[in-house]
Amino acid sequence: MKDFTALDDKLKIFNISGGIPEEKEYEFLEEILCSKAVRIERIVSRGHSSPPGFWYDQTENEWVLLFSGRARIAFETDDEVELQPGDHLLIPAGLKHRVVWTDPDIDTIWLAVFFS
Repeated sequence: MKDFTALDDKLKIFNISGGIPEEKEYEFLEEILCSKAVRIERIVSRGHSSPPGFWYDQTENEWVLLFSGRARIAFETDDEVELQPGDHLLIPAGLKHRVVWTDPDIDTIWLAVFFS
């Protein structure tokens, strides 16, 4: 294994499952990376969903990967998908969608990548 001692002040290792607050009245959202071309967020849900009548209507494409938990996403087209750990999905810009349900018993951890 490579020794990164000389780079310790430049390299930081984070765990996708670490540092999550125990109590979550709202979804926990953390921006991991942001540039002109891409934004990456970690989202943690536990029984959270989009407010009634609310639809995400984004100008960016969104690729999501579910690391843990389960979730259902509904689309304005009346389609609905259920995601389980390891599932990923590309939501094109302009496709209205909402989170209908996330597992209330365990953390649902998403990695969301937004790009044009």
